[in-house]
Amino acid sequence: MAKKQRLDKAIAMQGSLSRSEVKTLIRKGAVTVNGQVVKNADFGVDFDSDTVAVQGKELSLSMHIYLMLNKPKGVVSASEDKKLPTVVDLIPKELWRKGLFPAGRLDKDTTGFVLITDDGEFAHDILSPKKHISKTYHALVNGTITDEMVEGFAKGVTIGEDFTLPASLKKISSEEQGDWGEVILKEGMYHQIKRMFGAYGLKVLELKRVQMGKLPLDPNLEEGKCRELTAEELRLVSTRDKSTEE
Repeated sequence: MAKKQRLDKAIAMQGSLSRSEVKTLIRKGAVTVNGQVVKNADFGVDFDSDTVAVQGKELSLSMHIYLMLNKPKGVVSASEDKKLPTVVDLIPKELWRKGLFPAGRLDKDTTGFVLITDDGEFAHDILSPKKHISKTYHALVNGTITDEMVEGFAKGVTIGEDFTLPASLKKISSEEQGDWGEVILKEGMYHQIKRMFGAYGLKVLELKRVQMGKLPLDPNLEEGKCRELTAEELRLVSTRDKSTEE
């Protein structure tokens, strides 16, 4: 853990109170550190070893927050938008904190796993093409997924002026509208899966991200809901899936 944080900043970082509100509470003696009232806003606290309480309620101190959101359709992957609701708008007050943003984007009509955090370094790390952290999707297309497509995805697909990295494709089920396929990508070009299937004359009717790295979307997490990731889940998000590598 880095050096100690000022008491007022440490509390404000948790998101529920502004810095000025925290300072007022500290002056009023409403904040304790390890059971002792502290009225000094610049008192240093260690996130690993100190216990901080505000008005008798113990805080779970963390430098950053990492959230799994099950994104519904019609919501944009952004911190703010003048016309449409964003993934950050869906974060409940108890989990909200300043600086939240989605680590990577899903199209407005794509559903599923979005990781939301205030940790820019972590987000950059898992999104870097050099890291090859895989993203797994389930796609419903308006036709049949053929062996030719599976082989083509594995070699890389020409989409416009771009050529994709090799991707994994397998058929997982069929219904009246067409086939469901599982696609595993190691990059995130604009509308990539739609364009890859489009190269074979198919249209994507439904698209859902079901896994990031080795961490699957929580099947019990309803659309529009989110929850905090555990330390082990955070490790799985940033773990490469070597089974998809050549």
